[in-house]
Amino acid sequence: MLTPKFDQLVKDLQILPSVGQKSAQRMALQLLSKKRNEGIRLAQTLDIAMREIQECRQCHAFSDDEICPICQDLRRDDKLLCVVETASDIMAIESSGAYRGRYFVLGGHLSPIDGIGAEDLHIDELVMWVKSHPIDELILATGATSEGQTTAFFIHQAVNAYVPKITKLAQGIPIGGELGYLDSLTLHQALNNRSFI
Repeated sequence: MLTPKFDQLVKDLQILPSVGQKSAQRMALQLLSKKRNEGIRLAQTLDIAMREIQECRQCHAFSDDEICPICQDLRRDDKLLCVVETASDIMAIESSGAYRGRYFVLGGHLSPIDGIGAEDLHIDELVMWVKSHPIDELILATGATSEGQTTAFFIHQAVNAYVPKITKLAQGIPIGGELGYLDSLTLHQALNNRSFI
């Protein structure tokens, strides 16, 4: 403990993922001893971000405006809708460069053990969206966890009557992966999702 204000800075830095007390202390010391101007700029940027970045009214990704840039992009395929758990999933898919459709962010996944039910996610809005905006394919890009798979199954049941084609991301062996190091569930998925060469 250096000062109460330093202790508060360390405590507040620990809200970030994977930042424990030691890491937070190092960050605080670095900002105070060598990077004060950058720290002030960071504080201003955080203040602006917390006040001005909002959820897109359409897809629930983060946006500076009511409608995010992806939803405004006229070059996107309106007939393809990819359902993801979080905005970070959009960033991962976009970085692949393999998808040019629209997105819908659920805001998490079903987890009864954590008290997260369908009413806590944007599932009702998703159903209303596909009812009023006909699409050719709904891609369920939820996580490969049991919660993610349960969420995908729940959504499939909810929208099946309104969407002609519902798919999910392929799962299996990662590029560069060796069979001897993979778990049995991953190998099971890879065998079930095998494709022609």
